[in-house]
Parts: sequence; C-alpha cells; structure tokens
Amino acid sequence: MSGLLVDKDLCIGCGLCVKACGNAGIVVEGERPNRFAHATDGCILCGACVQTCPKKAISIARDEDGDETPQQRASRLAAYKDVWVFAQVDQTGRALPVAFELLGRARELAAIRGCRVVALLGQGATAPQDQAPALLAAGADEVLLCRDDRLATLDARVYAHWICDMAGERKPEIILYGATAFGRELAPGVAVRLQTGLTADCTVLDIDPATGLLQQTRPAFGGNLMATIECPRHRPQMATVRPGIFAAPQVDALHAERGRITQVALADAWRPSVRVDAIEHAGATDIITDADVLVVAGRGIGSKKNLAVAQRLADVLGGKLGCTRPLVESGWLEYWHQVGQTGVSVSPKLLISLGVSGAIQHVAGTGGARTVIAVNEDPNAPIFGSATYRVVGDCVEVARELTARLQA
Repeated sequence: MSGLLVDKDLCIGCGLCVKACGNAGIVVEGERPNRFAHATDGCILCGACVQTCPKKAISIARDEDGDETPQQRASRLAAYKDVWVFAQVDQTGRALPVAFELLGRARELAAIRGCRVVALLGQGATAPQDQAPALLAAGADEVLLCRDDRLATLDARVYAHWICDMAGERKPEIILYGATAFGRELAPGVAVRLQTGLTADCTVLDIDPATGLLQQTRPAFGGNLMATIECPRHRPQMATVRPGIFAAPQVDALHAERGRITQVALADAWRPSVRVDAIEHAGATDIITDADVLVVAGRGIGSKKNLAVAQRLADVLGGKLGCTRPLVESGWLEYWHQVGQTGVSVSPKLLISLGVSGAIQHVAGTGGARTVIAVNEDPNAPIFGSATYRVVGDCVEVARELTARLQA
C-alpha cells in the first residue's frame, strides 16, 4: 500500500520535515526519546520531507505496480466505463453553465471511447428547478439524480462521499468537474478517497488514440508551457475545467427523449459539516463570463484614463469590460475583470483585445471566444497568433474611431 513511511530507528524528531511540508502533511509528536515524525491526512506524497530529512528516515512506498501483471491491470481497468460530468447547481437549483459546457465535450470523448455520458445531479429535496431534462438535452445519456436536503448546501465532504459511493458501485472511466470554487474543493476530496489522480484547470481534453487514455492538458510553470497529463494506472481519470473553455452544445430534444433519469440515494451515514447562516450575492455587474461581447484592455492601453475609451466601446457594443493581470495589479480595475489563467476563462461571441500582448497565461482564458479582434502597435505581438482579425495600430485611437462609427 502506498504512503509515507518513517523509520523510527533513524528519526531524531528534528522537525525539518515539518518546515519543508507545505500541506501540513507531517507532524512531529512525543517526548524524547519517543519523539518521531508521522504523516497526517494532509500528506500528498510530494516528497519534500524525504529530501529534507538529514537522517534519511522518511521514504514513500507506492503501490502503482505491486504484484499486478500488465494483463491483470488491463482486466481491472477494463471494468471502468462511461464519462461522468458533475453538474453543480446554483442556489436556485439551476445547473451552472459549465455543466453544459462539460457535457458537450464529454459527448465527444464518449464517442471516441464508445461509451455513455452520465451527469451527476445532486439537489435539495425541495429544489424548485428540475435540471435533469436539460442535462439530457445537452448530451447526457443518463442523469443520476439525488434529491436530499443534505445536498442543499454545497458541503464538499457530503458530496464527495456521495460521488465515491456511486463511483465504487458503477465504476466510471472519467469524471469531469467545473473548476468553480466548489468544484476545486470537491474534486481533490474525491480523488483522495478513490486513490486516483486529478488534473486541475485543464484547457484541453482529448483521448490518446493509441492507449485510449484521457489526455489532460493544462498550463504549467506559470503558464510558460502546456503540460499534457495522463493517469494510466488508476480509475477514474479526473479533471477540473474552467468555465468558458468549451462551448455549450445545442439542445437536442430527441436525445433527451432517449435518455433516462435514475433516482439514487445518499447513504444515511453522511452528514453535513457546514451550516449556512446567510448568503450574500455578488452584484450582477460582477460577472464577465456570461458576456456575449467582451472588450479586454491590456498594458498597451497606456494609462488608467484610457480605460474610459475601452468602456465606451464595450457599452456601444452592449458588452462588458475585461482586462489583463497587470491592470488589476496596478489597481486600475477590480479582480473580477481579469481574464486569463489566474483570472476567469471566457467564451464570448466577440472579443476585442486592446493593447494586450498575448502571453500564454492570458490566451489560456480566451480559447472559447468565437471571434477575436486584436489591436496592437507591435506587428509581432503574440496575441495576433490567436486572433481572427489583426489590427496594427494605436489601440486607443482605433477604439475611439470604432466607437464613433458604431454610434453613427
């Protein structure tokens, strides 16, 4: 069995391993001579403590291979089928847009694998919105629906146990989650309990034609390269995907009629550990992910006063204003405007980029845009590589002229 091992004959209880761990995954307890290190539930087997230990008392045992032959592994993995999508709902019981976006991509992955798409829908017993038919129309072959008041609150522990119980019984090959605040909390808990891998913030999902493995691509090393990750030995293969990365599929009423809704239960043992006393909603303007038209300002806009030019263009087009990370760091705009790897991913019908250089961290968040118009004084700006239309010129002057012509 895999895990962190501490040799008590070598451990001197110095505590250097505790300082090296960034996850509270190891502690030193006891009084000398019985003072030793041991792992906690926070250990992710990263190996930082192993490298730090001056006495070489710490090691990691992994059971990836064990005594399992390739034939036995192939037989074990073959028992896993279907692509699952966790359909998170909002406070009104309506499925978030990212659930439909994931169903669209899951439909394509399932076609390659020759399997089904299953949506996981958990709601309170009295939730006013019945989203199961909508999920079927978006591509799910089956919706596993659990109506239970314990799921009315987004308690990651309860949801994780619910998903793990179903996964243990039904054995999905792939589970996809939206990289929302709750999705990012839930998915790791499921991965730990199922002893499988998880790739966060993916921008590309594909199937390796040779192995059939899910290829999970995400920005790495601060966005300076794209890493493709696979999980060859464990199931299910799991990934979180930012909202706005994939396009939502067209509604298919015929597919909805062919699909089915299966009522499932939550085990009595799982009880919420969170009580919600009040909910404070963000203002309606604090959202750019749902904008059909988005004007994004970068450092090339020159100064804070020129943001008014970009805002007027957005207003004339009936859109919203976004920006790159440097503008947020300079205090010109609030964080919710930020587009990119460390901001939000967007998929507008039209995106106008003003003075944006086009670093990979930014482009990773705009891959879902249908049409991109990029304006930059530098003819070699990286942003032009992902633009539909390219304009070389002063972005402020171009924005002013475009606004004037649209108003006329």
